[in-house]
Amino acid sequence: MALLTTFAVAGCATLLPTEEVKVSGPWQSFEEAKAAIERIEPNRTSTADLRASGIDPEGPNVQLLSYSDILLRFPMGVSAAQGPMNSGLHECLAAGKSCTGYAIGVRELQHDRTGSFWQDALGFKRVVVTTGWQFNALILLVGDRVVYTLYSGQPQVREHEVSRHPLGPIQNIGDAVSVGNLTR
Repeated sequence: MALLTTFAVAGCATLLPTEEVKVSGPWQSFEEAKAAIERIEPNRTSTADLRASGIDPEGPNVQLLSYSDILLRFPMGVSAAQGPMNSGLHECLAAGKSCTGYAIGVRELQHDRTGSFWQDALGFKRVVVTTGWQFNALILLVGDRVVYTLYSGQPQVREHEVSRHPLGPIQNIGDAVSVGNLTR
């Protein structure tokens, strides 16, 4: 009886589950993250400057990169990194073990199930709307000095996923029966 009362009082759509994925970092939005990385001045910004701006190598979701980690990200090596656009990358790769880096990955995603509660609950149709943003940054240092930055990401995530199962709850009954049981 209490369950029926809950359905009657609350809107059915509000009973659908939601999920939030938040990978914390020093920024609250893609734009804020992008602006922070663009403020870094190669050959001028130090690790102390990075910490003062909120980019802490010991902070959440910051991966510390060794020279070998960096080489794996740039398999072409030092010769391919030459040129005015990549002078900092070239300097880092040429510095050997003095070259280190930070890889930062943050994201905030919200997964909302929408549509008919009954179709979703009984497995006939599920609609999931995903919104949010994702940001990745790479900061390379030689010693205490930033020499190269790079960022990428997705300023706006907007995904609409619909899965239909015409037979509803019995759609996947065949998956429950293992092939091993059928051969005996």
